[in-house]
Amino acid sequence: MSAAVTSRAHDVVAAVLDPEMPSVTLDDLGIVRRVDELADGAVAVTITPTYSGCPAMGTIRADIESALRGAGYTDVTIHTALSPAWTTDWITEAGRAKLRAAGYSTPGAAPKRTAGPVPLTLQAKPRSVTCPACGSTATRLDSEFSATPCKALYRCLDCREPFDHVKEI
Repeated sequence: MSAAVTSRAHDVVAAVLDPEMPSVTLDDLGIVRRVDELADGAVAVTITPTYSGCPAMGTIRADIESALRGAGYTDVTIHTALSPAWTTDWITEAGRAKLRAAGYSTPGAAPKRTAGPVPLTLQAKPRSVTCPACGSTATRLDSEFSATPCKALYRCLDCREPFDHVKEI
């Protein structure tokens, strides 16, 4: 197996855009865990969803397979790894910059996980969110769920613009 070929396969996968936030790639989001070319020329890709119920996973798999087939790879296998769970800390700095440029408010540090059960909270935890349009911190949560479950809908109280905030996960 050639490192150049493996790198090319990784580059193909890394360039696939996220279907819900098409300003960033799957690699920018940290969803791509591994891309391996096997001795027989097959490619095995391991991805981690942003959360276990992510409705975009079927589209993500299809887009990865399509990109690899378009690059000449005929035998493609896509695996899903749920552990360790994805966290917004895996979003690259380039990904965060692309999200901001597209008008998203980027997440802060993800909450620290502890061993044992995850506590259920029925109210959103307060966040300090900056408006991506004007930079104001005078913002209001309008809805904990926006166009996708991984985003919350906010409104800037200064410029009055609504915007999505990528939740800390």
